[in-house]
Amino acid sequence: MKTLNNFKIIGIDHGYGNMKTANNCFKTGITTHDSEPMFTKDMLTYNGKYYLIGEGHKEFLPEKQNDEDYYILTLAAISAELSDEGLTEADVIIAAGLPLTWTSGQKADFAAYLSKNKVVEFTFRNVDYHIRICDVKIYPQGYSAVVPIKSTLKGLSMVADIGNGTMNTLYLVNGKPQSGKMFTEKFGTYQCTLAIREGFMRKTRRELNDYIIDEVLQTGTADIPDSDLEIITAIAEKYVAEIFRRLREHGYDESTMKLCVCGGGGCLIRHFGEYDRNRVFINSDICATAKGYEYIAYTKLVKNGGAV
Repeated sequence: MKTLNNFKIIGIDHGYGNMKTANNCFKTGITTHDSEPMFTKDMLTYNGKYYLIGEGHKEFLPEKQNDEDYYILTLAAISAELSDEGLTEADVIIAAGLPLTWTSGQKADFAAYLSKNKVVEFTFRNVDYHIRICDVKIYPQGYSAVVPIKSTLKGLSMVADIGNGTMNTLYLVNGKPQSGKMFTEKFGTYQCTLAIREGFMRKTRRELNDYIIDEVLQTGTADIPDSDLEIITAIAEKYVAEIFRRLREHGYDESTMKLCVCGGGGCLIRHFGEYDRNRVFINSDICATAKGYEYIAYTKLVKNGGAV
């Protein structure tokens, strides 16, 4: 979170697997209840409803403003950042983003969705919050993660933002994005999870818990039999090979370009891919995109004299 003229600029990366801010990350899961549930550790109350944050798995929605879930998750994300500084009331500027090729078409609708209530009161983790949404800035996903370092990107490079739901790729020349060479496709890490789940069942006739799959994808191993790990590893390696095949289809050339990978897919490439470590940079900071949104919003507001 950044502060400018009493405004709190909060970057939020609305992922399909995780919600990220500059300093917080939690699962993009939410369950709704009409009465107070038994377990209330991560409960948010708003408009007479009770929401458990981080529970369940949010299904893929190309247009995130089509239900109330991402709005409630946004309130949780804002309160998490405010809580870090001991605040319960603030004038907030939301800096968020959308997949690269969807930004222009959905930007206005998503901004209107996030700012539909100028004043919002809610309770999260037994703390009452009163916030004013003063503005919403929407930026292209993926590119924001490299904006703070774009001046160091010389020659040809490609950004690959591989999230849970989508993979966004952007071609850069001396750090400058080429608008005619950006792509968004539904090939996020959850596609790998589904392939592992199905492949494991086919080979062993056993179900594999997603927690184990996530652990292996994030760390490269888990406390499971070697034979099980081999099955997961083989499928993950195929997924990563497919990532590089798709990158080459979009113009990536290992010999002449550098590759900047951000998002959860970076873990998979690190653990299960074959690549030139001198030419492939993997940003392991899962909050990098949210930080990038904040950076862009803050920089532009400063140039504008702090006016919203």
